[in-house]
Amino acid sequence: MSNERTPLLTSGVCGLSFGAPVCGTDSDVTPETASGTPNKDPRSLNTFFGVMVPTVLSMFSIVLFLRSGFVVGHAGLLQGLLMVVVAYIIISLTILSICAISTNGAIQGGGAYYMISRSLGPEFGGSIGLMFFLAKVFACGEYVLGLVEAILDIFGSEPESAGGVRGLPQGYWYTVLYSSVILLLCLLVCLVGAHIYCRTAFVILLVVTVVLLSVFISPLAVKPANFVITHRGPDNQTLRFNASYTGFSAETLRNNLRSEYSLDYSTNSVMTFATVFAIMFTSCTGIMAGANMSGELKTPSISIPKGTITAVIYTFTVYVLLFILVSATCDRALLIQDYGFLQRINIWSPFVTIGIYCAALSAAMCSMIGASRILHALAVDELFGLPLAPAAMKSSSGNPWMAVLYTWLLAQCVVFAGQLNAIASLVTVFYLLAYAAVDLACLALEWASAPNFRPTFQFFSWHTCLLGLLSCLVMMFVINPVYSSGSIVLLLLLLLFLHYRAPTSSWGYVSQALIFHQVRKYLLMLDVRKDHVKFWRPQVLLMVANPRSSCQLILFVNQLKKGGLFVLGHVQLGDLDALPADPVQQQYNFWLSLVDKLGVKAFVDLTLSSSVRQGTQHLLRITGLGGMKPNTLILGFYDSCTPEDFFLEDSAFCDSSLGYGSEGEYNFGVDLPSLQAHFPPVRHVESQRWLSPEEYVGIISDAIKMDKNVCLGRYFFQLEGEGKDSKVDGSERTIDVWPLNLLQPGCHDYEDVGSLFLLQMACVLNMSSRWRHARMRIFLNVESESNDQSWVVNEETFRELLRKLRIRAAIKIVPWDTVVRHHTRPEGEKSPEAARALSEDFLTAVNMLLSEHSSQAAVRFLYLPRPPAHHSLAQQYLAQLDALTNGLGPTLLIHGVTPVTCTDL
Repeated sequence: MSNERTPLLTSGVCGLSFGAPVCGTDSDVTPETASGTPNKDPRSLNTFFGVMVPTVLSMFSIVLFLRSGFVVGHAGLLQGLLMVVVAYIIISLTILSICAISTNGAIQGGGAYYMISRSLGPEFGGSIGLMFFLAKVFACGEYVLGLVEAILDIFGSEPESAGGVRGLPQGYWYTVLYSSVILLLCLLVCLVGAHIYCRTAFVILLVVTVVLLSVFISPLAVKPANFVITHRGPDNQTLRFNASYTGFSAETLRNNLRSEYSLDYSTNSVMTFATVFAIMFTSCTGIMAGANMSGELKTPSISIPKGTITAVIYTFTVYVLLFILVSATCDRALLIQDYGFLQRINIWSPFVTIGIYCAALSAAMCSMIGASRILHALAVDELFGLPLAPAAMKSSSGNPWMAVLYTWLLAQCVVFAGQLNAIASLVTVFYLLAYAAVDLACLALEWASAPNFRPTFQFFSWHTCLLGLLSCLVMMFVINPVYSSGSIVLLLLLLLFLHYRAPTSSWGYVSQALIFHQVRKYLLMLDVRKDHVKFWRPQVLLMVANPRSSCQLILFVNQLKKGGLFVLGHVQLGDLDALPADPVQQQYNFWLSLVDKLGVKAFVDLTLSSSVRQGTQHLLRITGLGGMKPNTLILGFYDSCTPEDFFLEDSAFCDSSLGYGSEGEYNFGVDLPSLQAHFPPVRHVESQRWLSPEEYVGIISDAIKMDKNVCLGRYFFQLEGEGKDSKVDGSERTIDVWPLNLLQPGCHDYEDVGSLFLLQMACVLNMSSRWRHARMRIFLNVESESNDQSWVVNEETFRELLRKLRIRAAIKIVPWDTVVRHHTRPEGEKSPEAARALSEDFLTAVNMLLSEHSSQAAVRFLYLPRPPAHHSLAQQYLAQLDALTNGLGPTLLIHGVTPVTCTDL
């Protein structure tokens, strides 16, 4: 799906597809096939032949001649007209949405599916498209069954048939046989192509119009008559009903005003408002017959609105007049007990017979063609993979013959239902769900307020979209709650399936526009002045030089963020004045693909700067919006060890089979080889470093001056089990916390901001998914041999503090008298600058102490001393940190400046 199927406009300007400008060629409209053979342009139908004719015939279908009396007989004229009005209000609201979407850009083949998928994205569009395809298939089967019913009514061998030449044997399997023959005829016509059907459909429409005129003229010419209607009842009993045709009669009209729901002779079930409405609504399900021909229309954005609206007005007028006519001329027994009663009362009975056959056959072929176009569009978009792949095949004239075969095969399965009324509810529910999706698509586009959503059809608003959506959903459950619930469950399963397949497209996602619209409003509501320590969470900016050597740290920080903001920052060295274009803009897709591969919930922010320090300052100041800004800076450790290349170790980066092909499909143009090549190899020990010690320490100082917490991560390349497929729950892990400043032995303040911040970060890690079962240990360093025994009181105070902070951890008392002896700071000197000169013996002793007590820990949290104010001490500061953490394993040095703990509710 790397190629967008939204075509260029004929002027050569990029077409607008539902709010998103799309430039590209279309596989369906290209003048040449893949082999270079010129194709005949499939877009040759105008408004009348391509939209109005198929829409009118689909809406007339079998209801016009075979179920008009059925509706009026059971529901009465008043409820019958109410059904017509309600049905047409629902479809009119949906038509407004169809017209709005279809006039917002170039429309390609696939009709309703194309509109929904390009508006709501591949998951929702694909699932609704498949549901709409099934609705068309069921409708095709329904129309064929209706046609067989009409044929048997004339030519059936049963004695209760209404006159005619009775020669065809009847029964369930004979019905299936006749239906199969008719379906085969429809298949042959559809294999020839939609153009043949559309031209012959005009002739069929003329025939149906002549028949309709004969129906309306007949009451003026046909005299009243009485009929005896027979049906086969239970135990092969013959049931007889006396029925009358009265001609125009006020008494007949009065008798037919109110409802009188009774037994349906074809299904032997009692009718209700819902079941009758379901059958009547099938006459309204043809409103998208023209939209489904969008691939064959010359100007679909003009033809679809004009042709559909005209067809709906015409059919509505016909149905209202026909309902009034039959209720004023036929008694209820005739209407209920004989579907084909119009043949009895016509000036020439074969007129109606021909009309029924033509309308039903035309509706069946129209449904088969429409369904095949939807299926072909689904196959071309490759949403459902291999099962539908053959349906993408087309003939040299552009006819999707394989999709037609798929449709015919499924429709053949539908006719095994045997009765038209048995599947009418299911067809109606499927159609209503598709209409609801169209209304939802238009509603989402309107609510998203995208500047490029500016349809030329203006007679709609979000109110009409919402009302249409709710009307469709309500009527679904009124008609059949079981079918409605089942169809929604099926829709959800298809959504989950497509979401699992994760198809990526260049169509544009209305969900992104809606999210942007809402996030902007919520960001404005997120007032930094209302921040409270109770709801503090880490919002991290992790500076990454080369992700090849930093992936494990990225994965670890993803666990440490606790639902907060996580931003990967990178500084590209350079001067924009000396460059023809900004090199940073082309890098974003590679970094975003890296985020996808690692499975972390992170944003990416890149900048161009003359130095890393200056670039980091930029990112600290400008990353995020409003209350969503980083409060913590995390850096990799500055040392001389040889970095590990994570890309060579993780299967996600070295297995080319996971790259989704080499043509950029599903990955926004960044395949695995491109991702590998974009990030440079890890540096060697002898390689020149981009960052000097002074600049590195300056970055730490800058962050603290900007009131940002600072963390330094070392040896995280040794940490395992952080990948997205890892099943580690932390039960075998230990988190060790050393809350005191180990480089300043005289400090015993466990409750300063830095120590409490360090405790909070360890606690946050312990709450994450892969660390929730890890054991946390807190080490308190004491001088047990000194005369000052205040450490005992401090220990109790600290335990009480942990209890108030709800931190579950084991407290370990660590005597470090032997370590303190190596400390060279003059007695009573508390100046931080004097503390810089620490002996190697002291640093080695502290490192050995940490190794002795925390050698088995998965990660260690240590107190990071404040960096020196003068840059000349930077190397000394780094040397002390290096000696302190040498050989420890994954270690996080933390300097906190933000109050983060709270003992209150």
